[in-house]
This record gives sequence, structure tokens and C-alpha cells, in this order.
Amino acid sequence: MKKVFLLISHGAMLGIGFSLGVYMLPILIAPESPSQVEVQAQTRNAVYQARFMKDLAGSDFLHWAEGDVTLTDQVVTFMGEAAPGPDYKLYLAPSFVENEAQFLEVKAQSVQLGDVKTFDQFIVPLNGTNPDNYTTVVLWCETFGEFISAAQYR
Repeated sequence: MKKVFLLISHGAMLGIGFSLGVYMLPILIAPESPSQVEVQAQTRNAVYQARFMKDLAGSDFLHWAEGDVTLTDQVVTFMGEAAPGPDYKLYLAPSFVENEAQFLEVKAQSVQLGDVKTFDQFIVPLNGTNPDNYTTVVLWCETFGEFISAAQYR
């Protein structure tokens, strides 16, 4: 009986440790965020503005973002806060989505702009993508297929 208890307790601790590691590692290895001045300088030429909302259907207490998103002809910027997580990607989608299933329906028609490795502010280049061809910015966790948030800008 003692061996079964030890096996269960050690297995539980291993699971908790792994889960904490998956959650904490992106925070520990995150590069320094761009300064507020850098982000604001990029937003001066904003063509579109939107807002990541924390209360979308696909967001939950571990997967959310809240703050202002702007798009220029060159970059997408974010000022706010996002739940930390691994392997975040920023997409432009052709229609508004607010959960995983909806995003998966339009993912093939969406364009991945780049990685998001900071959780309070970021600047992601458009790399020649025309934002006029899309309507929504989507923050997505690629590794776990988790919807984080979306902001409809047009």
C-alpha cells in the first residue's frame, strides 16, 4: 500500500512540476519587451486599431489577452497583457473568430505573421502582407492548438 501511495504522490508531483514548467518557461526565457516609447512610435502611422478582449468565448483563465492592437502598413503592435504561454503566433484572419473551432475553419486562409515571445507589448512585422486583405488579428498557441484572443480591426 505504501508503494502505491508513493507512486501516486510522486506521479502527481511530476505532473504538477511539468505543468508549472510549461507555464513558467516562456516567462523565464522571454526576451525584453519593446519599450512603450517604441510601440507608441510605431502606432503613429496606424491604419487600423482594435482591442484584444479577455472575455471571448474561446478565452479562459489560462488563455487570454487584453489590450490595444494597431496595424500600420509595416507592423502589428500590442500594448496590454497576455497570459504567458509557449509558442504564440500572430495571424491575420479573413473573418472574426472567437474560439479554436472558428479559427481552425479559417486557418488555411489566414496568414501567420510571426512569433510572439513577450506578454505585455510586442511589435510584429507584416513582412509585406496587406492588412486590407484580412479583418482580424488572432493570437494563437501553435504547440497546443489553443485560442488566446482575437481583435477585429475592420
